Amino acid sequence: MDLSEVITLLFQALPEVITLLFQIIPLFLVFTAFLCLYRVVIGPRAGNRIIAINVIGTKTVVLLVLVGFIYGSPYFVDVALVYALVNFIMTLAVAKYLETGGI
Repeated sequence: MDLSEVITLLFQALPEVITLLFQIIPLFLVFTAFLCLYRVVIGPRAGNRIIAINVIGTKTVVLLVLVGFIYGSPYFVDVALVYALVNFIMTLAVAKYLETGGI
């Protein structure tokens, strides 16, 4: 088997590999989001909880972009960008509130 046959076989299997990845990656993201949710509930300090909530928001943005890519809809990407901005602003607001006692 020469190199051109190997490359041909790889390109023929590529759609199945991509489909498998689009099935596994969201499950992994949801699993790790639940691990972060555990940190939100059990976290020893408020800073750990803020970071865990921010990570959950980031994973949600990634999932929205993946759904938008799978369905071919750019609206999911727009929603993901707005959600990312709101997540960032709320993280800053809560961090400032915890540091100074007010916004």
